[in-house]
Amino acid sequence: MKIQAVLLDLDGTLADTAPDLVAVLNQLLVRHRRPLAPYAIARNEVSNGALGLIRLGFGEAFSADRLEDLSQEFLDLYTSNLALNSRIFNGIQDVLHSISKFGLVWGIVTNKPAAMTQPLLEALELAHAPACVISGDRLPQRKPHPAPLLLAAQEIGVPAGHCVYVGDAPSDIEAGRAAGMATIAVTYGYIRPYQDPYSWGADSVITQPGALLDAIKQLDSAPQTHAAC
Repeated sequence: MKIQAVLLDLDGTLADTAPDLVAVLNQLLVRHRRPLAPYAIARNEVSNGALGLIRLGFGEAFSADRLEDLSQEFLDLYTSNLALNSRIFNGIQDVLHSISKFGLVWGIVTNKPAAMTQPLLEALELAHAPACVISGDRLPQRKPHPAPLLLAAQEIGVPAGHCVYVGDAPSDIEAGRAAGMATIAVTYGYIRPYQDPYSWGADSVITQPGALLDAIKQLDSAPQTHAAC
């Protein structure tokens, strides 16, 4: 297949946002007089968004009727603290430069709402670099539905079969496969101890950002076998 575009998940793939998200969770827990969440454990819940973090922090105290209030409280806190300690993963910037140098376009597809995605990208100095940014509230569907990825391919003008999607969660790989794209799973993101990225069905698995370019080159020389399912 001929790779023409690289689409990436944001949290846990392109950027390490866990420091700010876990800090916000603990601010919320302090407000509600709950024990703090250990960073090493909470970090692995980041791919599950605010709901996953809230469930982790509140445990048995979490109830469905409190979901909306707690979620809004979390999002309000995060909006004011979303780029204090978040950083692009080491090696990613060089990879993005190389992708562009080789004539490929790259974009972002995330479940993060646009009101948080754009300020974060600006803080990371990435706001004007991607060819497209599809946030979680752009469409009624979110990953693992393939619609956001198909919209990204449409916006950059590249057929889905010539795109590769990179992510750190099973839903990322599921979405990419359903969209008919090649997929790369990353193990350096937010993965629970019992999860095995090698079992997700990705076309390639990498353990560090610097390996992304080589993985793309290998896929570029492979026959296309990623029909949408």
